Amino acid sequence: MRVRNLPTPVKRVVHMGSRGFGRLTAEKRMLPSFLICGGQRCGTTSLYRALAAHPVVLKAVLHKGVHYFDTSYQRGPEWYRGHFPRVRSAERITDKYGVPAQTFESSPYYMYHPQAAARIARDLPAAKIVVLVRDPVERAYSQHHHEVARAYESERDFGNALALEPARVHRQEVRLALDPAHYSFAHQHHAYRARGEYARYLSVMAQHVGRERIHVVESERFFTDPEPVYDEVCAFLGLPSGLQRPPFEKHNARPRQADMDPGLRRDLREYYRPHDEALVPWLGHTPLWRRG
Repeated sequence: MRVRNLPTPVKRVVHMGSRGFGRLTAEKRMLPSFLICGGQRCGTTSLYRALAAHPVVLKAVLHKGVHYFDTSYQRGPEWYRGHFPRVRSAERITDKYGVPAQTFESSPYYMYHPQAAARIARDLPAAKIVVLVRDPVERAYSQHHHEVARAYESERDFGNALALEPARVHRQEVRLALDPAHYSFAHQHHAYRARGEYARYLSVMAQHVGRERIHVVESERFFTDPEPVYDEVCAFLGLPSGLQRPPFEKHNARPRQADMDPGLRRDLREYYRPHDEALVPWLGHTPLWRRG
C-alpha cells in the first residue's frame, strides 16, 4: 500500500519512524543533484512524478517536498539527508544503466523564501534548479482556491484576499531575511499577487546558485506538449533520454473554479505586464500567456 493512501494519523507515524531511521543512516544516503523549486500551483507535482519515473532517478523517501531550505533548516543536514535513498541503491542503478543515479525533491516554497537560495548554494553547491512558471493571473487564482480548500485561507473571496495581502505580508519578507528562526504563515500561504513576480525571484536565485544552473519551464507548454519539454529538462539535468517515457498526467489539480471577475482579471493582467516582460530573457520569448 502506498503511504499517501494511508489514514493521516498512520501516515504521520510512518513518516516519523522513517525520518528517524533516515537520520541514523544519514552518512549512507544520497544528497539531491537537482531540485524543483517552484513556482507554486505551476505543475510542480506533475513534473515531479514524470521525473521520478525516470529509470536512473530515485525520488525522496515518502513525499516530494522536504521543505528543508525554507521552513526546516534548523533541523540540520543529517535530518535532510535522511529523506533520501541510500547510496547503495544508487550504485545498483548506476551499475545497471552505466550512468550516475540521481535523486531530488520538490519544494515550491524554496523559490520564494528569502533565505532558501543562499542555503541551497551553500549546502548543494552543484545542484541544478528547475522552476516552472504559469500565467500569473491564473496561478494566483488557483493558489487562493487551493488555500481555501486546505482551510489555510478564511477569506473565500479572491478579490478580498488580494486586498488583504499587503497588510498580511507587510515586512514579513524582511523579517524572514533577517531572522533565520522566523516563520510567517501569511508569507507562505497568502502572498497570491507576489508569487507571480517570477523574474524577481529568479534573479535572486541566480545571484546565489548561478544562472547556468537554473532551467525555467512554462507550465502551459508542459501540459500541452509534454514530451519535448520533458526531454529538455532531462538534457539540462544530464539524464539519459530514450530509456522510457513516463505517463504525462496532471496531478494535484483542483476542480475548476468559478470564473474570475473580468475587471479583476484585467487589473491583474496589467499589474503583471512588467513582470512578464522581465521574464523574456529567461524564456527566450514572450510568455505564452502574453501572446494573442
